[in-house]
Amino acid sequence: MLLPTVLILIIFAYVPMGGLIMAFENYKPITGMLHSKWVGLEHFRFMFTYPDSKQVIINTLVIACMKFVSNLIVPFVIALLLNEVRNRKFKRSVQTLIYMPYFISWVILGAILTDMLSSDGLVNKMLMDWFHMSPVLFMGNGTIYRFTLVFSDTWQTFGYNTIIYLAALAGVNPNLYEAAEVDGATRWKQTLHITIPSIMPTAIVVATLALGGILNAGFDQIFNTYNPLVYAKGDIIDTFVYRMGILGGQFSFGTAMGLFKSFVGMLLIITSYWMAKKFAKYSIF
Repeated sequence: MLLPTVLILIIFAYVPMGGLIMAFENYKPITGMLHSKWVGLEHFRFMFTYPDSKQVIINTLVIACMKFVSNLIVPFVIALLLNEVRNRKFKRSVQTLIYMPYFISWVILGAILTDMLSSDGLVNKMLMDWFHMSPVLFMGNGTIYRFTLVFSDTWQTFGYNTIIYLAALAGVNPNLYEAAEVDGATRWKQTLHITIPSIMPTAIVVATLALGGILNAGFDQIFNTYNPLVYAKGDIIDTFVYRMGILGGQFSFGTAMGLFKSFVGMLLIITSYWMAKKFAKYSIF
């Protein structure tokens, strides 16, 4: 039963690793990997001196950190609010509504977002008609574009992430709440001294595990929404590698950038699992 899965893993995860040799040579499709000129760390040196590379790394870290914080806080708060809802039908309806966007592809969401936030889109028309404001360049101003990315990514994923905290809340001992009520604790006091401390270990695990993928700033989302006007603030490592390596034909340089990202990601994963084991007593082994 495991054989198909193992074969797929080997074919699509391990065999392509042989292509990493392109990062250390001046790869030419005509000569192939085995006969291309070996250049060692030349592409990595160029990567750290090339101005666009530095800006792309900064963009990746800024966007990823903003998403990291937002995707931790928003689901945590929403889970606490839903936990206080007593009407089960209303609670389930809200859960379903906020959960649905997670299943919509960014190919579709990107097109919807671009149309709604364009200079003559629905959002700008509302701003002009209701507040008499000038059109806002959501998709043309780099700084605004970053916040648009964070907001839309949080909107798509917070419903799914909320499930983790709701599952943790379901495991809180109800006797604690009963004892708190006897002592005269209000709902706010119960939330502050029982609910939040009870799910804090789960929040720590989620945060530390998310740290390992912090350099994945969202290729699908950015690729389907960005344009040359926001390259300076919205271009990340993955989109940069796609343009330089695939479209630009600089396969060795693109491979070097991808390998650098993978190496840093590996260090972050090791660090995050160490933190999860130390602070939340979580371990997969």
